[in-house]
Amino acid sequence: MSAEKRIEATAKNIEGKIQEVVGEVTGNPQDKTEGQAKQAEAQVGHTVENIKDELKKALE
Repeated sequence: MSAEKRIEATAKNIEGKIQEVVGEVTGNPQDKTEGQAKQAEAQVGHTVENIKDELKKALE
């Protein structure tokens, strides 16, 4: 697995969580929604990397 891609996805997830909380605290639904979207994007990134790892293992 690409450690760099995993780190990027984790950073995006943290950024999304922070943005979601800020949106909740400030009452800004757009920030909350954007934060949730970033978290979903990060989850997709992790899933893609996991699939790549499994394919690599299967081909070895």
